[in-house]
Amino acid sequence: MNPIDKPMKTPSFNKPFWQRTSIFGGVCLMTASLVAFTPGKDTPSKADPLHLQVSDAPISAAGRGFPSFAPIVKAVSPSVVKVSVSSQPKARRMEMPGGMDLRRFFGPGAQLPEELQPQQRHMPKEQGVGSGVIVTKDGYILTNNHVVDDASVIKVAMTDGREFEGKVIGRDPKTDVAVIKIDAQDLPAITFADSDKIEVGDMVLAVGHPFGIGQSVTTGIISAKGRATLGLDYEDFIQTDAAINPGNSGGALVDVDGRLIGMNTAILSHSGGNQGIGFAVPTNLARWVMESLVSHGRVERGFLGVNIQDLTPQLAKQFKIDQSKGALVAGVTPDSPAEKAGVMSGDVITDFNGKPVTDSRHLKLQVGSTVPGAAVPMTVLRDGKSMSLSVTVKELPGDKLADATPAADKADDALHGVGVADLDQATREKLKMPSQIQGAVVTDVEENSAAYEAGLRQGDVITEINRQPIKNAEQATAACEKPAGKVSLVKIWSHGGSRFVVVDQSKAG
Repeated sequence: MNPIDKPMKTPSFNKPFWQRTSIFGGVCLMTASLVAFTPGKDTPSKADPLHLQVSDAPISAAGRGFPSFAPIVKAVSPSVVKVSVSSQPKARRMEMPGGMDLRRFFGPGAQLPEELQPQQRHMPKEQGVGSGVIVTKDGYILTNNHVVDDASVIKVAMTDGREFEGKVIGRDPKTDVAVIKIDAQDLPAITFADSDKIEVGDMVLAVGHPFGIGQSVTTGIISAKGRATLGLDYEDFIQTDAAINPGNSGGALVDVDGRLIGMNTAILSHSGGNQGIGFAVPTNLARWVMESLVSHGRVERGFLGVNIQDLTPQLAKQFKIDQSKGALVAGVTPDSPAEKAGVMSGDVITDFNGKPVTDSRHLKLQVGSTVPGAAVPMTVLRDGKSMSLSVTVKELPGDKLADATPAADKADDALHGVGVADLDQATREKLKMPSQIQGAVVTDVEENSAAYEAGLRQGDVITEINRQPIKNAEQATAACEKPAGKVSLVKIWSHGGSRFVVVDQSKAG
């Protein structure tokens, strides 16, 4: 929830993106994939494994005739803490009116009279309030990254009145998860549930410290699963209608057995307050990030080495696939785990490590949470036929590829309205294209053309037309002449990776 409540503000989709993403204790509207994290000061790179309490029992169905949720609240509330943070803003120098530099008049190095010396204006400390969940008896606490980001002092208040100073163990902005630690023992640690087993319609309770007024509990249901609406690199949010407000960030979303299924993170709101659409990081994702931060001091994410996109009905038809689930491989990084495993451009990954792949986002989550070095099975569809592969996942590198992408032009071309040119060295440098990428750069796309509607833009680089490799503008033009049909499958390089688009000339204009 936003400025983690600095002072308590709430997000609005009418504001610029980064205003929406400032912290709010209970709401953080932020949006493959580089790992970004900030370890706590003086934090060792290794630590003892977390001793978590985990229950594998199925998630309980709706209330089951509960006359009251009071027993659940009594059991859960001691595990949910108030997290107060202070950050010290930088002092600002007060200059003379008009921006005058009086040293010009007194000479270099001169000591100005005290009354004429520029003054330092010390800004007051910024304060914020959020929530956290005790996850181990020895003081590890799960909260949101936006709650403790830039915090110079962290205070953790228990429901029994005790207060401790907190230390940041690690942060992961890409999932908005952070771990803090307090020096205490025998704490009331919450029990984790398997968030993969939740169902839309299950009853839930949200526990936190909205607006800093004290611990509060609201109830509702799970409205949806697998949401990706905040712009983070790794998203798989639980949506709930349980009331969440500024100050709830980092608080607990529990089932009717009092088990943690999510960490309240954000709301979608035009007013800044609860409007029945809240989001929580599922415990399975939060737990993986937390354990990586504690054990290694950073998040270790798996790397496959593919550019992927969702499989639309139009693309499925082009690749002779009678399903819309899976992740379409648009490009394979040279010498990557995917290339070594035999993955090819045009493959559709339908299963990874024994789990179905629904779309490109879920594959990214599955690969990212795979331990680097692990050899995992993978199923792909190639030209409509299923193939089993084995891939050894590497750790996600710190760098990623850059810009480029599509096409060609003539009155009756398959890509009518598109102008192309050869790739020269200056263009490559401008687009930051890898040397192995060959193609024709798009110089112009008419806005009323089918190519524009399909997504082609100036600066894209066309690398294939109807599965035919393109190395220059002449080949692109030739490939577009006398098309066999109205629909063309075009592969482009753009914004750091490859993707496919379907250009249907019957929809021109």
